[in-house]
Amino acid sequence: MGRLLLVRHAATPGTRRAAFPTDEALDPAGLEEAGLLAALLPPDRAVTSPALRARQTAEAAGLDPVVEEDLAECDFGSWAGMSLEQVGRVDPEGLRAWREEAWARPHGGESLAQLLARVGRFLERARGWRGTTVAVTHGGPVRGAILACLGAPAAAFWRIDVAPASLTELHPAREGWRLVRANRTVARCVP
Repeated sequence: MGRLLLVRHAATPGTRRAAFPTDEALDPAGLEEAGLLAALLPPDRAVTSPALRARQTAEAAGLDPVVEEDLAECDFGSWAGMSLEQVGRVDPEGLRAWREEAWARPHGGESLAQLLARVGRFLERARGWRGTTVAVTHGGPVRGAILACLGAPAAAFWRIDVAPASLTELHPAREGWRLVRANRTVARCVP
């Protein structure tokens, strides 16, 4: 039996201003946060999203991960780099549709349903892994994994907070996964 530790990447300038992500680097405080993760992550296997911020988090945490494409954040298309407030001004109907309809993709990128299917594929593969796996990823895939564990509908996605440099722990269950802990931040883990 294994366990899966999902780690949201540490902070970037975009996460600090609540912007839809681009492929940006960690900021200095984010690099420091990521370094604190090293003591908490004793993996048998490490995987990461292909995004720079995830790879930097893994490296700062002392991991040598394999890139796992299904751990990428949702592709936000034309909204990348914009804050939620900006999108609300520029495309209020698109934003409403995106939050209410799992298959909506008004930004031209990926829908929530597509993201959840991708995360589901990753979780299915990970069920067969032994030992502890650390997966450095993003808020969207972590929320998706929590929904999968709980059998919750896509609408619940918006009710889950996932802080930068936080840990969410899953254990395989008879069917699917069991949520052991969620959104445990480095500040609450390191004395």
